[in-house]
Amino acid sequence: MDKLKILLPKGRIYENAVELLAGAGISVKLPERAYRPIVNQDDLEAKVMKPQNIGKLLEMGAHDCGFTGRDWIDESGADVEEIMDLGFDKVRIVAAVPSVLNDEDLKSKRIVAATEYEHIARRWLESKKIQAVVLHTSGATEVFPPDDADMIIDNTATGRTLAENGLRIVETITESSTRFFASKAALANPEKKRKIMELQMLFEAVLNARGRVMLEMNVSAENFDKLVKGLPSMRSPTVSPLYSAGDEKSGGTLGAGGTHAAGFAVKIAVKQSEVPALLPRLKELGATDILEYELRKVLA
Repeated sequence: MDKLKILLPKGRIYENAVELLAGAGISVKLPERAYRPIVNQDDLEAKVMKPQNIGKLLEMGAHDCGFTGRDWIDESGADVEEIMDLGFDKVRIVAAVPSVLNDEDLKSKRIVAATEYEHIARRWLESKKIQAVVLHTSGATEVFPPDDADMIIDNTATGRTLAENGLRIVETITESSTRFFASKAALANPEKKRKIMELQMLFEAVLNARGRVMLEMNVSAENFDKLVKGLPSMRSPTVSPLYSAGDEKSGGTLGAGGTHAAGFAVKIAVKQSEVPALLPRLKELGATDILEYELRKVLA
C-alpha cells in the first residue's frame, strides 16, 4: 500500500508525540532545521507542521493521520475523525480578565478580547452577550491586558501564568488535550484504516503501561493463599510453581515427575505510586526475592 502519511505537531507537544511513537517501536529522528523526520518504518512517512494547521491538512486529504490538540480542531472546524485521546498536554481554554475588572463591567461596555482562538472566542462572547472586538495574537497573549486588551481567551494548564500577570479566570470555555486524528479519506481506504487502527492499538498499549510496574516475587506454599488475597492487580496475578526434587515429606504440592512445589513465583502489574506502601506489605505476607521492573506495553 501507499505510505501512511502522519503529521507531527511542531512546538511543545512534539516531544510527547515522538516519545509515544518511540514506545510503540517507531523511531523518529528530525534533522536540524528540517520538517521531514526520518522514520524507521518503511510504510510510514512523517512531516512536522504547526498544530493549528494539522486538522485542516487532514481534512483536505493531504495527509492521513496526525497529532494535535482538540482545541485546534475546534478552532479550525476541521472535519476529521478523532481516533483516541492520548491524555497528555491537558489544558483549559479560559476567559480571563484583570483582577480589578468585575463581571458587570464586561457587559456594560465594548471590550477588546485578545486571543489565538478567534472562532472559539467569538462563539463564547456571543453566547454570553458580551460586545467585543476580537484581537488576534500570536503567542504571549497574557501580556496584552490591561493596556491593550480587557480580556484574553487563552489556554492554561495550571492558571499560574495568568495569576502572575494579574489576571483572574472568568470561565473555563472548554478543555483540551493532545489527540490522535485521522482523515476521513484515509479511513475509507481499508489498508490505511487497518494501519491507523494498528497504531491506535500500540498507543493504547504504551499508555496502559505508563505509571505501572511489574512486581515479581516468590512465596512459600504455606503463605501463598494469604499473599494472593492481599495483592492488588490489574486482573489476576500470574502464578507459576517453584519445583524442587524430593518426596512428599519435604512439603509442598506433588507435581509432575515426582517433583514438589516448594512455593510459587507470583507476578503482578501495579501502579508505580502503590509500590512504596506495597513492598513492606508484601514482605509481611511472606513474599521473598521481590523484583520490580518497568512495563513497556500492556495489551488488555
